[in-house]
Amino acid sequence: MPHLEDEIVVDDPTAPAASSPPVSSTRSVEIVVYLLLLALAGLMGFDNWRTGMGWASDGPQAGYFPFYLSVILSAASLWGLGAIFLTRMDAGETFVTRDQLRRVMQVFVPTFLFCLFTQWLGLYVASFLLIAGFMWMVGRIAAWKSPLVAFLFSIIMFVTFDIAFDVIMPKGPLEAFFGY
Repeated sequence: MPHLEDEIVVDDPTAPAASSPPVSSTRSVEIVVYLLLLALAGLMGFDNWRTGMGWASDGPQAGYFPFYLSVILSAASLWGLGAIFLTRMDAGETFVTRDQLRRVMQVFVPTFLFCLFTQWLGLYVASFLLIAGFMWMVGRIAAWKSPLVAFLFSIIMFVTFDIAFDVIMPKGPLEAFFGY
């Protein structure tokens, strides 16, 4: 029976590369997130105060419960900020390295663009571009296979949703050209 020391260690592909410089620390990310949550809570609190956060003769006004939820979110954010500044967290603890951020952006940017392009090109054309782009650039699939698979996927989804189930999906100029 092998001992624990004899086990083969497999490299973790998600582990930060030793040569990749840090982009931000955990402390700075936590501070930014707590400040953003505090700003959101302030905006929600103001809007619900403006709407009416009191108790009327017929019950709570429209902003009553959301206002107090924003108060709780504000208190939690302030508590978190206080905990960060009172505890001496290591400021050098890395939250994300350049390599890790690059991999996250490889997914985030195309997905964000997909959401934008869906508004103008329709769901099926935007899906075609997203799938073909991911397969070719991220997956390193052959340049002729990527558009073929993306086209087949888009056609199958169109037939499934628009024709078989008659579900209304965002359409673009291509679908309008074909009369859908």
